[in-house]
Amino acid sequence: MTSLRTLALQVQLPAFVGTTLPDEYAELLAEGLGGVCYFATNTSDGPAAVAELSAAIRAANPRAVIAVDEEGGDVTRLHALDGSPVLGPAALGAAGDLGLTRDTARAIGAELAAAGINLDLGPVADVNSNPDNPVIGTRSFGTEPAPAAAHVAAWVTGLQEAGVAACAKHFPGHGDTAQDSHLELPTVEADLETLFARELVPFAAAVEVGIASVMTSHIVVPALDPELPGTLSAPVLGLLRDRLGYDGVIVSDALDMAGASAGRGIPEAAVLSLAAGTDLLCIGTDVAVATVRATQDAVVAAVEAGRLSRARLEEAVARIDRMLDRLAAPAAYAVDADAQLKGARRALTVEGELPDLRDAVVVSVATAANIAIGEVPWGLEPDVVIAPGEPAPTGRPVVLQVRDAHRRPEIVVDGAAVVVEWGWPGPHAGPAPRICTRGYSRPGAAAVTELLRKAGWKR
Repeated sequence: MTSLRTLALQVQLPAFVGTTLPDEYAELLAEGLGGVCYFATNTSDGPAAVAELSAAIRAANPRAVIAVDEEGGDVTRLHALDGSPVLGPAALGAAGDLGLTRDTARAIGAELAAAGINLDLGPVADVNSNPDNPVIGTRSFGTEPAPAAAHVAAWVTGLQEAGVAACAKHFPGHGDTAQDSHLELPTVEADLETLFARELVPFAAAVEVGIASVMTSHIVVPALDPELPGTLSAPVLGLLRDRLGYDGVIVSDALDMAGASAGRGIPEAAVLSLAAGTDLLCIGTDVAVATVRATQDAVVAAVEAGRLSRARLEEAVARIDRMLDRLAAPAAYAVDADAQLKGARRALTVEGELPDLRDAVVVSVATAANIAIGEVPWGLEPDVVIAPGEPAPTGRPVVLQVRDAHRRPEIVVDGAAVVVEWGWPGPHAGPAPRICTRGYSRPGAAAVTELLRKAGWKR
């Protein structure tokens, strides 16, 4: 029989910093640690180094889950230095080609499988119904439930065909928020009727096509639970199990986020999440071994005190095992660069008529990315970078590159010849024409370059 202390490790998915496996983590894995989640610090040495790191993890624990956030477009860990070679969700949604969405996810999955990764923490299944959402935005397939659901299903199918488990997030839906759960605890005030008609539709579609895992959200939905965020709420996770009929792995969003652990700490959040029905706990980024041990101790103490049952832990571990056992054999799919470029062209919208840009200068407004995206490449290579509120250079037409300008009042777009919006295409009141990209990717950049050159831009 598996010991209680081992079970308390098997449900944890922490992260460390660096491109090689620390000795202390190798020891944890040998003891049964559930796996590791990669971030950009783990992948910065390139695909071959990632594959070596994955092999070292598997040598310590052949059953390890190795996870990563690879959504395409803005959110990329394997291409954090050069930008994603494939379109992100919002651009795929706008392109409207389910075959392209499926093929995009297949290509992502093939790359992940080759790097030894078996769980992709995507796709985002949130319907971005609030344009002021600071953390979802271009990570969503769109604003309407049915089309978003169709793309979620296609993306899940493609990824899992390549031999990598998918994870729809952030249940029961993070789209109608104006707060970032990394930093605070958002509330979705929708009633049950709205939840079933909007938020839950893409998740139901993911369940229908056999998704391997679903990630919780650190948001409060008073219609389901007026006190606890979804990650810690039995009524919220019960909705997924009982109403949507889902019996796969439930993964927590990172427990180091304020929406889960503020005021209670990671170990207590872990206990509450497991008791609510979570199976695999994302602990967070740069997780000290001491935090893993403290979480292990807290889970063991909760079982011994009767707050959590051993059966609940065994159920969680069994679900993780089934997920790994059901993975398809890895399959090779290459990115179709031509199809990606065609999709990027379809996803672009141009509001107004572009002026003569023969002498244009490209100016980027430096704004911090949300935490989920991180500091990754975005936009065309600028000639000038300015701070929000700083005037753009004069004397030449300005191609002004921005991200989410509609929710950043400090960004001044007056005086630009054209605005290129690389974030969510919210309201635009400025006089300049605007190009909406629906997120950054290399094919998106190529499509914008084509448009600007047609208007006379010489680079």
